[in-house]
Amino acid sequence: MTMRADWIWMNGKIIPWDDAKVHVFAHALHYGSSVFEGIRAYDTPHGAAVFRLPEHVDRLFNSCKIMRMPVPYGKEEISEAILETIRRNELPSAYIRPLVFRGYETLGVDPRACPVEVIVGSVFWGTYLGPEALENGVDVGVSSWRRYAPDTASSLAKIGGQYVNSGFTAMEAHDKGYKEDIVLDVYGYVAEGSGENVYMVKDGTLITPPLHNSILRGITRDSVMVLAKELGYEVREETMTRDMLYLADELFFCGTAAELTPIRTVDGITIGAGKRGPITKAIQERFFAIVHGQAEDVYGWLTFANK
Repeated sequence: MTMRADWIWMNGKIIPWDDAKVHVFAHALHYGSSVFEGIRAYDTPHGAAVFRLPEHVDRLFNSCKIMRMPVPYGKEEISEAILETIRRNELPSAYIRPLVFRGYETLGVDPRACPVEVIVGSVFWGTYLGPEALENGVDVGVSSWRRYAPDTASSLAKIGGQYVNSGFTAMEAHDKGYKEDIVLDVYGYVAEGSGENVYMVKDGTLITPPLHNSILRGITRDSVMVLAKELGYEVREETMTRDMLYLADELFFCGTAAELTPIRTVDGITIGAGKRGPITKAIQERFFAIVHGQAEDVYGWLTFANK
């Protein structure tokens, strides 16, 4: 499905979608010198509501700091641009993509001589791994590709060039007939999916890899921790091995795009009962109740586009 909308925010202005252009010699096109975020806005009785907007904008700016790329706009301006694109495109729900990138000036590998440009796009995008996946789960494999070592890239930053690694992972998964793959870190421990964090449920406890296993500090990952504890479950950040996945009672991905998606098989091995487990379901239902405005937003996670 082609993603597009009528309007996009670019370098401080709302402009027609088709007018958003960059030069083919833009540094980001050649070297991946860009930083991005993926954010969702959900349809609620009070209109579109952006999920954890301040945290996403903070992470965008933190990624830019790691990339030595000063953002020429403040956090409030970027937040308002996000809300404005939703309003102008009249979207009841949306996937939002802020992108900060180096434009055209030089082709030297050091990007800092190139100007910094910023866009914010908001488009409609349904369930990332398919609507049936939220209930039935997905089949995944363990990728032959590894996450980059901690001294070769930054797992805490969403830098465009680094996602070539995720692209290799996703292509391999699809070529093998899987919906997604799970990636190991350089030491052979479980890291994450191509674009999702992963949780395991064992004996009523939720376990997820710690940050030092080359994972992104996921905002949905954090939300799962909060909701699981609210529901009375223990949550631990612990190193996980590949064979621990096979013996899990439940497994699920979580992320802005994937939301909370159960995993029913890994490498052809059935996980638990081979369908969404009860703990995954409980957290999933609590999550969707909050983001769709069906339950009180006790954590202040929603920012409404039409204030």
